[in-house]
Amino acid sequence: MRHTDIRTALTDLLLTPGLDLDEAVDRHFAPDYRQRTDGRWDDRGEFRTHIAHLREIVADGSVEVHEELADGDRYADRHTVTVTKTDGSTVRMEVYLFAEFAPDGRFRRIEETTLLLEGAEGDRTMGSAR
Repeated sequence: MRHTDIRTALTDLLLTPGLDLDEAVDRHFAPDYRQRTDGRWDDRGEFRTHIAHLREIVADGSVEVHEELADGDRYADRHTVTVTKTDGSTVRMEVYLFAEFAPDGRFRRIEETTLLLEGAEGDRTMGSAR
């Protein structure tokens, strides 16, 4: 079985404008999905709301995976997300991520910590903004 990965998931969620949000979420995240970002837990519905907000403020971007490991139903990576916001500003965040896959290969749980590398102080919470 093929598992999803964070680069593919983030590309579908944020960087593929013609892709329906619900379709993108369904491709990569199980129905019982939960996510903790910088200490804040969200269920799948809250996560979808977060991504809908990001789609309103992100104009373009890229995902660079520096390290990635998958072992059975476990996944970990370190990646950098660089986005250009609709106001023209740039945000760059490094993310340390640990995850669990559902049996169908989608993410069931992600726990991540983010580090703002470039951007305004208000962008520090972009990983959980609504």
